[in-house]
Amino acid sequence: MKKSLSTNGIYIGIGAAFTAVTACFLIILFYYTENPVIRGTAIVFSLLILLLGIILIILLRGKLLAFSDSLNACIDNIVNGKENVQFDLESETLTGKFNYKLKRLYEIMRNGRRQVQEEKQSIQEMISDISHQVKTPVTNLKMYNSTLLERQLTPEKEQEFHKLMESQINKLDFLMQAMVKMSRLETGVITLSVSPAPIYDTIGLALASVVLPAEKKKIEVTVNCDSALIVPHDKKWTAEALFNILDNAVKYTPSGGKISVTAERWEMATKIDITDTGKGIPEQHLAQIFKRFYREDEVHDVSGVGIGLYLCREIITKQGGYIQVKSEVGKGSTFSVFLPNERQL
Repeated sequence: MKKSLSTNGIYIGIGAAFTAVTACFLIILFYYTENPVIRGTAIVFSLLILLLGIILIILLRGKLLAFSDSLNACIDNIVNGKENVQFDLESETLTGKFNYKLKRLYEIMRNGRRQVQEEKQSIQEMISDISHQVKTPVTNLKMYNSTLLERQLTPEKEQEFHKLMESQINKLDFLMQAMVKMSRLETGVITLSVSPAPIYDTIGLALASVVLPAEKKKIEVTVNCDSALIVPHDKKWTAEALFNILDNAVKYTPSGGKISVTAERWEMATKIDITDTGKGIPEQHLAQIFKRFYREDEVHDVSGVGIGLYLCREIITKQGGYIQVKSEVGKGSTFSVFLPNERQL
């Protein structure tokens, strides 16, 4: 089996070869001339060349050792995850070229490490949020079930408990369905099919599910949209997004209030305004309302799990659009949905 030469072995080999060549030169010179001046000059010259060769080898070895130490230290810092690793990118040397490559590797590893950390934190937050959302209805169901099993109740009271259990089951079912939609959108299992279609029909599809709750609260709903207005969008999922905004508008608008839906074509996008006369959103909460499972403390008596607006933003964003919100406490809110007039590739 062949053994690889060490660095020191290479240096010793080069030195020995250089010494052997010098010795051969002197032997040949001594063989062909007997002139003492020439012989002396040759000996001095050979010793000087030999000395310079040794110095060159020492300097080269020192440079290589310094390069090796610098490279090892840099790699150790990268592997250990040290922040703010310094790279020598100024010099046009082999070290500078290696440092440039190492810097790129370091940035890739750091970004990958940061992305993994963010994903872990996101998963932890999601698990915590899901646990919090599921905990209340499950606790209530256990309590209602225990009461029905352990106590003798009148038929009317039993019926009341069954209705309470049904409402908690419906809440869990809604939460599970919303989470499935959210998961499929985030992982790309569901792909939106964007194609030109009348936005009027999509708004009508979204309104169909909120008309009855709005009528029960005597909320007036008006629509101002040209039936011939064509916008590239996914009809099913855009209707889902608009429904989530409309559903919130009905929930948080008091009886006798108003909700208006207006669609108009702008130069680059079509704007859909959903305006209500509800309780409004405090300015400091506007940046939070699109977060997953976010709900204001003062609205926990209203049914919901805090996923609707998050889903809405995901759906609109995946179509190249965006959402703006304007609100004034006590006067109502306006959610503006912008969809591109040209299909996004």
